Amino acid sequence: MAWRDGKASGKRLLLFMASIIIGIAAVVSIQSFSDNLTDNIGLQSKALMGADFLIDSNQPANERVVELMDSIGGADAKEVNFASMAAFTKSGATKLVQVRGIEGGFPFYGELETDPISAAKEYQDKGGALVDATAMLQYNLKPGDSVKLGTTTFSIIGALVTAPGSSGIGATAAPPIIVPFRFMEQSGLLQKGSRLGYNYYFKNPSIDLKALNTKIDPLLDAENADLDSHIDTSERLGRRYSNVARFLNLVAFIALLLGCVGIASSVHIYIKEKLKSVAVLKCIGATRKQTFLIYLIQIAGMGLLGGLIGTVIGLLLQQTFPLILQEFLPFEVEISTSFQSIFIGLLLGVFMSVLFALSPLVNTWFVSPLQVLRVQENTSKKSRPYQIWVIVAIIFFVFLFAYWLLGRWTYAASFVAGILVTFSILAGVSMIFMRLIKQNFPKSWSFSARQSLLNLYRPNNQTVVLILAIGIGTFLISTLYFTKDFLLAKTAFESNSESPNLILFDVQTEQRNDVANTIKPKGLPVIDNIPIVTMRMISIKNQNVNDLRLDSTSQVNKWILNHEFRTTYRDTMIASEKLIEGEWIPTVETNAKVIPISLADNVAKDALVTLGDTISFNVQGKLMTTVVGNIRQVDWARMQLNFSIVFPKGILENAPQFHVLTTNAPDKKSSANLQRELVKKFPNVSIIDLRQVVTLVENILDKISWVITFMAFFSILTGIIVLIGSVRNSKYQRIRESVLLRTLGAQSNQILKINSLEYLFLGVLGSGVGVLLSLVSSFLLAYFVFDTPFVPSWIPFLVVFPGIAVLVLFIGLFNSRGVLNSPPLQVLRKEGK
Repeated sequence: MAWRDGKASGKRLLLFMASIIIGIAAVVSIQSFSDNLTDNIGLQSKALMGADFLIDSNQPANERVVELMDSIGGADAKEVNFASMAAFTKSGATKLVQVRGIEGGFPFYGELETDPISAAKEYQDKGGALVDATAMLQYNLKPGDSVKLGTTTFSIIGALVTAPGSSGIGATAAPPIIVPFRFMEQSGLLQKGSRLGYNYYFKNPSIDLKALNTKIDPLLDAENADLDSHIDTSERLGRRYSNVARFLNLVAFIALLLGCVGIASSVHIYIKEKLKSVAVLKCIGATRKQTFLIYLIQIAGMGLLGGLIGTVIGLLLQQTFPLILQEFLPFEVEISTSFQSIFIGLLLGVFMSVLFALSPLVNTWFVSPLQVLRVQENTSKKSRPYQIWVIVAIIFFVFLFAYWLLGRWTYAASFVAGILVTFSILAGVSMIFMRLIKQNFPKSWSFSARQSLLNLYRPNNQTVVLILAIGIGTFLISTLYFTKDFLLAKTAFESNSESPNLILFDVQTEQRNDVANTIKPKGLPVIDNIPIVTMRMISIKNQNVNDLRLDSTSQVNKWILNHEFRTTYRDTMIASEKLIEGEWIPTVETNAKVIPISLADNVAKDALVTLGDTISFNVQGKLMTTVVGNIRQVDWARMQLNFSIVFPKGILENAPQFHVLTTNAPDKKSSANLQRELVKKFPNVSIIDLRQVVTLVENILDKISWVITFMAFFSILTGIIVLIGSVRNSKYQRIRESVLLRTLGAQSNQILKINSLEYLFLGVLGSGVGVLLSLVSSFLLAYFVFDTPFVPSWIPFLVVFPGIAVLVLFIGLFNSRGVLNSPPLQVLRKEGK
């Protein structure tokens, strides 16, 4: 019976399936790609690092670290890396790059992919440089050209395509240049105070990495060094990309939920039309269970077939993901079949179809044989308790699925709460809208306008489900644009001449006057001249840092114990700071017994200190005890120099230090001229052009936006499918209305106008509520999460809102075109297509 009845309703069941196919395709494609990505990271973890493990530090290995390295066989290769300015002698252009000075046979796994291939080995023998391939194209460089790093000029041996340890996005900001380690000292770039990284690589595939980490890592921590294995790299990358995958999975799951809401609505109309057939079956002896199972099997079969088609589409769709996400990935992802995602797709197709269809299906259980003779009004009342249990089951399932994706019940509960709130607001707005129309019906409006409004709350209306589908898709896309705008605003800087857009790092004390005298003759201001002193904590509240590292019960954050702080001294706060505890102390006497310092609130929280607590520092060999004098809130996202620790004036003036100078170049030409001259005179100075940084951030956000828009497309597409299904499912109702209106004298253009206005109202209301909801949510994000002023983008109002409204109008009219041409006999015979 399920098969026979299903064949008679084939077209309608196909539309049921279409609602769920899109959501299943989205979930399967993301889930399968996530599985492939995790597998690839595990397989390629050694190639990503280039070794089995490494020991890293921001200073050359001291005697104790060398002793520890010798105890495990000694390092097989070493590297020093740092940011520096490179000057390309061919064009005179300059660029901030990541210099990697390498010695030994690194990499031991993976390879330096170069063009030509021989350059990967020749650069060591010939003493040349491997320059990032993108930078080679950007500056029109070829093998044989020269690049100057510090005081040393290197011949370019080849283009560096990929290398272990160079990430995609990091390489965009500062492209890597690899040179032999032996030239680093003479280049003059290893200045005191410069941020240097030393890596010592080991190849030992037979060693027990977990046991090694347990034994050696605490000893290295005491020497300001760290052990990092290829397993750690794999786990770190896995966490980074799994967070993105989880977010995209949730977006895909929302599209699936929308499809299921469409199924519930469509099945409601479908079953309502079948109630008399159910009553007839009961009259000829069918039991409740049999009639219930007939339609349950139909829905389950629809879910299985929809899940199968959606799974196939999802597996095909994931083939495009490496192309979409390639700039965020440090390696090529080999796509393979994920059997787990196939199982999930099929299971979700069947389970969610049945689960969301149960509420209307329950009504078949309570149909009486008398339904053949008269309409039974109390069927829905009898089934209401069971429908409530179905809703509880749906919420519980959504929570379990979200928990499986996110791994934490608090996140899952927040997701479910967010979904419920969003769906409730959209459903509430649509119901309030219907009630307001009913109570304040505009009787003075034209016939077509009044009839279109009546259709919004007539029997079998689809107002709620369509506004849900349209509103969620619009909400996702609009939130994307709003949040993108204020994230960009956080990275923006003022364009006036008093705001710096060039930052000069690693200026030595003896160079600062000469650097300033290079800037001023060009008519440019020296806006900031900030001293920086490096130091480490040696005790917190009289507890030795080494003891805290070894104390497994300590709650002090590990980064506090291992971090080399770059601090400054000044007598005033800056615009990005706000005092939240204590008093600001501008200066103290040089021989003061108590030295009050200012801490950023995140440092105070992670170090577990409050006002009056003591912290001792090792200031490049000299011990200094301080007390927490005040705690500041720092806006780290602002494009200016912020510091975790600030000393008052009068204490650090004679400490070893370097300086950061800032200026404002009004245009690209003056900026380039200044950078060329500074690099020529002061090769150790690194320069950051904030305009380039902002452009980089914009490009990254654009790429992320594209990915999220791509996923939001599934929600919009699901909404369109639900819209098509809703129009088709209420087709006979529409035909009956059309025939009655024609009988009363209505013309075809009037009926067309009625339908147009109805879909226009639905499109405007759904997309309008979606935009307004996203406006509110984006404002809350900006205020509570990012602590930044919220200036809304015009794109959702001028493009997304009217675009989706017009799309709904077009789809609605296209699918209801048959209503206009249906003859009156079609209503009597029910021979509609």
